[in-house]
Amino acid sequence: MDYRTRILHTGKDRDPHTGASSIPICQASTFAQDDPLVFGQYEYARGSNPTRDALEHTVAVLEGGSHGFAFSSGMAAISSVLLLLKTGDHIVVGEDVYGGTYRVLTKLFNRWGLRHTFADISTADRVRAVIEPETKAIFVETPSNPTLKITDLAGIVEVAREKGLLTIIDNTFMSPFLQRPIELGFDTVIHSATKFLGGHSDLIAGVVAVKDKELAHRLKAIQNTFGAILGPQDSWLLMRGIKTLAARMEVQQRGAMKIASWLSGNPLIARVYYPGLETHPGREVHERQASGPGAVVSFELLTVEAAHAFMRSVTLPLLAVSLGGVESILSYPATMSHASVPPGERQARGITDSLVRLSVGLEDPDDLIADFGQALKKAAGGR
Repeated sequence: MDYRTRILHTGKDRDPHTGASSIPICQASTFAQDDPLVFGQYEYARGSNPTRDALEHTVAVLEGGSHGFAFSSGMAAISSVLLLLKTGDHIVVGEDVYGGTYRVLTKLFNRWGLRHTFADISTADRVRAVIEPETKAIFVETPSNPTLKITDLAGIVEVAREKGLLTIIDNTFMSPFLQRPIELGFDTVIHSATKFLGGHSDLIAGVVAVKDKELAHRLKAIQNTFGAILGPQDSWLLMRGIKTLAARMEVQQRGAMKIASWLSGNPLIARVYYPGLETHPGREVHERQASGPGAVVSFELLTVEAAHAFMRSVTLPLLAVSLGGVESILSYPATMSHASVPPGERQARGITDSLVRLSVGLEDPDDLIADFGQALKKAAGGR
């Protein structure tokens, strides 16, 4: 099936008992058993729930994995995957990752003895340079948050297979519609489903898909033991959002391309980060491993003051944390997504105080361009 069809027909897209076109919300915490020694499929909702099961099946199908898992947030998903590792292990992490990932590694897991190295791992040789004897996993985002740095996923897989390492990717920016890392050899794929999968800025969720059944068994035990599960109502809402994923991503991506091209020709913009532009570093690598550039555009204004004035002057986008909604969202990484990263390290990663991140929504891109044009004129003092 074409991927657009697969999104709608996953094998658990209708209720097997009634034929309902929407999987029902099973709002139950526990399930009656006929025998105290032989339990049925469902026992206690932390372990499994029919609504969450349908969502997790959908996640596995969309990513091409053997199993899917749904968590209470993107960070709960990331943290649960990191719990696959143990004290004394070492993990290599792409230097340009979401601030919450940076925070959980530097403020929480380091206290339990999980060591980490942030590094440029965009190529196989760069990954090899930072591997240690205790390295057990590689964690990457591509395109990265927020400068959309591209990492060669085939190179990561090559090194991981040489060294016997677990591969983990945060695929939030692309969604499985545009990039499916398991098909490229990755073991574990994470999404903040709050973003493009949900798509409507109305839920908090995280999902994981894994390739290997043994790995799935281990992660299922962590999910049940740690307990950071997604509830049935949010599971249903996320499944509803996923049904329009293809349509939303296609429209949002077209808008992002038009806006990025306009920004790159504007003299009031110092730099534009977008994999769809010919000037974007790593564009050819990205095009080998993804089917589109996505709907996130980051750009730097000429000065910090101009960036602040611009954000105060736009009228259409939300000035807010998050991305991936039907409405455009303008974010300021320095005080939002990457506020937990020390200023010096932000600067070293190219996350300057004049950098703005835009998640393009479903508005007409010409309307957004007109709004940005007036805001840039105000930021430039009326020029």
